[in-house]
Amino acid sequence: MSDKINNIIENLKSLTLLEAAELVKQIEEVFDVDASSISNSNMVMIPTDNNHLSSNEIEAQTEFDVVLEEVPSAKKIAVLKVVRSLTSLGLKEAKELVESTPKVIKKSTSKEDAEEIKVKLEEVGAKVSIK
Repeated sequence: MSDKINNIIENLKSLTLLEAAELVKQIEEVFDVDASSISNSNMVMIPTDNNHLSSNEIEAQTEFDVVLEEVPSAKKIAVLKVVRSLTSLGLKEAKELVESTPKVIKKSTSKEDAEEIKVKLEEVGAKVSIK
């Protein structure tokens, strides 16, 4: 790979969840594409090289799932907007997710990101849990 591509990959690795969501939105706008159709496919990206992590780093890693437990009907639209901004889902997919609670919003995320997501959803009236 070229140095330019390696630099881009390294920069992508350092993005937070919110920055990554913002990047997806910008790519959708600039290139006139819809990333929601990609997120609904059965593709899964799995890192293949964990040799660069020490055994202490692997043990110290923790992953959390953010679960949307309940959405009051009066707050549904506000929650829907937040869910779309956090997940980059299309309107239809986000609506289905919000209407089928309890549902996992984010899987295997860091504790900090999970807390941020929980706060944003609770601010608009949703009941959220972190598992």
